[in-house]
Amino acid sequence: MTESRRMTERYGERMIVTDFKECHIKEAQRIAHENYDEERMHTPILPEIEIFPDLTNFAANGLGVAAFENDRMTGFLCCFNPRERVFGSLARGCFSPIQAHGAVIENREMIYKRMYQAAAEKWTAQTIACHSIALYAHDHEAENAMFTYGFGRRCVDAVRAMEIIPCRPCGGITFEELSKADKRRIKELRWMLAEHMGKSPCFMRTERKDFERKFGAWEKEDTRVFIAKDGEELVAFAEISDEAETFAATQTADMCNLCGAFCIPRLRGRDVYQNLLNFVMIQMRAEGYNRLGVDYESFNPTANAFWPKYFSEYTHGVVRRIDECAFMG
Repeated sequence: MTESRRMTERYGERMIVTDFKECHIKEAQRIAHENYDEERMHTPILPEIEIFPDLTNFAANGLGVAAFENDRMTGFLCCFNPRERVFGSLARGCFSPIQAHGAVIENREMIYKRMYQAAAEKWTAQTIACHSIALYAHDHEAENAMFTYGFGRRCVDAVRAMEIIPCRPCGGITFEELSKADKRRIKELRWMLAEHMGKSPCFMRTERKDFERKFGAWEKEDTRVFIAKDGEELVAFAEISDEAETFAATQTADMCNLCGAFCIPRLRGRDVYQNLLNFVMIQMRAEGYNRLGVDYESFNPTANAFWPKYFSEYTHGVVRRIDECAFMG
């Protein structure tokens, strides 16, 4: 056994993990802010955040933990209240966003392991079978801790400046923004996207009847839709929102986010979508936006091959599904 490993194990023995309480919030926010600034060193396009999100709700729900060594807080791990039927499954799940956890640099992997062990005991006691945590993309120690304890990567958040993507012109393709009344025109493109996400290796299947119900609700959402047309045929769309999965994207006035994207297979590889993105960014930049965010499933081969070429990853969402035997007896 190496000396560094012996020191880490001794540190683990000294660590105390307790319930996360309101009196821990100030120090937890300081740690979380430091972790965010670490990620900004790797992803400078991320906005500077002066006021970090409030953690009061995480202290109130009783599902969080905090780690200490000699009365010094070294980390915390909290989550939102549980939700039913997460990811379309029959499971109850909880989610820890990037502002709801953090750890000091020294012995970070061990801290996360011990905190998750304590938090998971709480979560499974409430029959929460699906555990989801958003980690910073460059925090390899936290990610190693979660992978060691059975997590796998599922989601990615990424960002880029509103700068034109160098690409080939695509003759015959035109671009426009749809009015809210015309959003229905991309219905079949959205269904093609749903079909794609239902196939291997994504397996995020949507029944047509459920799609019809969700599409009606989606039409009323306050989003903007940009399209590419080949003649009169709609061949791609990009949906833009001010809302996003992370506080960094939502709390920043000059950042908008892609919340839906698709290009028909026969036109992939011809720079159609790159040109559509350029059309979107020219429009949004003229309106005062300087950053464009996107989130996607890392197990979607099409998305995972496309987005990292043009966007910088800053979170990796990891998920673990607890086996049913944990809830027996």
